[in-house]
Amino acid sequence: MEKPKILVLIGSDSDLPVIKDGLEFLKEVGIPFRLDISSAHRQPEKTINYAQRARTEGIEVIIAVAGMAAHLPGVVASHTTIPVIGVPTSGGVLNGIDALLSIVQMPKGIPVATVGIDASRNAAILACKILSIKYDEVRKKLDKMKSDMKKYNEDKSKKLKDILED
Repeated sequence: MEKPKILVLIGSDSDLPVIKDGLEFLKEVGIPFRLDISSAHRQPEKTINYAQRARTEGIEVIIAVAGMAAHLPGVVASHTTIPVIGVPTSGGVLNGIDALLSIVQMPKGIPVATVGIDASRNAAILACKILSIKYDEVRKKLDKMKSDMKKYNEDKSKKLKDILED
C-alpha cells in the first residue's frame, strides 16, 4: 500500500491546524495519503481535476476540510463516486455551525459523510474504516485501536473506583 489511498484536501493553509490530528492518525496507522490545498472557490478547476482523477490515481477515500460556506467537500463529491468525508472547521461568526450545516445538507445524489466540527481524527478513522473493508491490515490496526481505547477507559474507571474507596 505504498501509493496514497486517501486524498486530503484543505481550502487554505489556515486549515492545517484542524487537519493535523487526522494526519497524525493516518501516519500512526501507516496509511499513505496525499495532502494539498485546493479551494472550491479560488481554484475550482484544480478541485474538480483532483476529484475526477482520484480513482485512476489509486485514491479510495477523500477527506475535504472546509469552513464557513464549506463548498469544498460538496464540489469534490459532485465530481467523483469515491466516498468523500467532510470536516467542517470552527471559526467565522457562527463558529463552524455554518460549515457543518453546509456539508451535511447536500442535495440528493451527492452525499458527503460528515464528522463533527474540527474532528479531523474522526474523519481519518472513518476513512480507515472504509479502507478496512478491502485491506485486512487496516482492519487489524483499527481493532487494536478499539481494544486500546477500551483498556484505557477500563483503567480510568478502576482509578475512579479506587479514589471513591479511599
